[in-house]
Amino acid sequence: MADPTPLQSLLHDRHVALGAKFSEFGGWSMPLEYPTGVVKEHAAVREGVGIFDVSHLGKLVVRGPGAVEFLNSTLTNDLHRIGPGKAQYSLVVDDATGGIIDDVFTYYRDDEHVLVVPNASNNEEVRRRLTEAAPEGIKIVDHHQDYVVLAIQGTKSDDVVAAVGLPVGHDYLTFVEAPFEADDTDPDPDALVIVCRTGYTGERGYELIASSKVAVALWDRLMAAGEALGLTPCGLGARDTLRTEMGYPLHGQDISSSITPNEARLGWAVGWKKPAFWGRDMLLAEREAGPRRKLVGIVSTGRAIPRPHMSVRLLRDVPLGEVTSGTFSPTLKKGIGLALVASAVNDEAEVMVDVRGRNEVFQITKPPFVTPSVRES
Repeated sequence: MADPTPLQSLLHDRHVALGAKFSEFGGWSMPLEYPTGVVKEHAAVREGVGIFDVSHLGKLVVRGPGAVEFLNSTLTNDLHRIGPGKAQYSLVVDDATGGIIDDVFTYYRDDEHVLVVPNASNNEEVRRRLTEAAPEGIKIVDHHQDYVVLAIQGTKSDDVVAAVGLPVGHDYLTFVEAPFEADDTDPDPDALVIVCRTGYTGERGYELIASSKVAVALWDRLMAAGEALGLTPCGLGARDTLRTEMGYPLHGQDISSSITPNEARLGWAVGWKKPAFWGRDMLLAEREAGPRRKLVGIVSTGRAIPRPHMSVRLLRDVPLGEVTSGTFSPTLKKGIGLALVASAVNDEAEVMVDVRGRNEVFQITKPPFVTPSVRES
C-alpha cells in the first residue's frame, strides 16, 4: 500500500517559521496562505512582487539521442516551433479518447535533453506513459524530489532575482542556466539554477528550478534581498485566484481525462500539422465535427461567487453545464470563474448559476478577466 503521508518541500521548515497554513495538494503538504492572507498576497503579486514555493510540480528529464523527436511524437504542441533555451506549454492526451491526462511545460535544453514539468498529482502517470513509449536509448529520469521550484512573480520580480546574482531580462518563454553557490567557501560546479521566464499568475516573473543542494540558501537570499522591495511569501490560495483571473486552466478541474483540448479551447497548444502525437486522430475528427462542449469564462453581474460543480443554466432554466473553477476576484472585487457548457451557447450570453439554491446571473466573458503583463519586456 502506498504511503499516504504527504510529501514536503525542502523548504517546509522555512514556511513553518513564517506561520504558513498548509494544505494537501497533489500528494504534497504545501503552503496555502501565510498570516498576510490570500487577498494581500494576491495584491502583492499584481502590484509588487511575491514568492511562491511550487516544488510540488513534477520534474522529468528526457534524455538521449532523438529526445526532442520522441517527445514531439507524443505531446500535442510542436517542439519544432521552438528551440534550445526556450519553453513551451503542451498537453499529454490519451491516444484513444483525446482526454487531457495533464498539461505540462517543456524546457528544450538541446536535442538530447528536455525537462518536462507535469502537475504534482500527474507526475507518475506522465512518467509511466513516456517510459512505456520511449524507444531504446531514451531515458526518462524522475527528479520530482531532487529540485525546488520557486516562482518570483510581479512587476519587481527582475529586481529580486537580479539581487541574488541571477540573470534577468530574457524574453518570455525562454530560460538560462546560471551558477549559484550555496557556500562561497566550497563552490559546487553542478549547483546550477534554471532561470525561466514563465509563471502561472499573468504577471511578469520568473520560475527558478534549483537543486536540493542550494534550495535553502536560494530561498534565504531571495527573502533577504526582497525585503526592501516588499517581497511577499504567497501560498497556493493566492496562486489559484491569480491564475483564475487569467483564465488559466487547472488540471483536475477545468481540464481532465474526460475533457479534450478542443473542449478546453486549447487548440493553440496543439501542433495540428504534425504527423503524429497522442490522440491526433480523435482530436482531428472532433475538431472537424465540432466539440459538444466548451470552456468559457463567467463574471457575476451581482455579488455572487461561483464554486466548482455549481450548475449553469440559460435564463429559461435550460441546463448547460457546470462551473469548473470559481472564486472571488481580489482585483475586480466580484465573482469570476470558468465553466464547461454546451457549445451551442452564445459566447456573450447571460446565464444562471445555482449558488446555494439561488439563481444568480453571470455574464459569459472571454478570459483573461484582468489584463496580463506576463509578456512585458
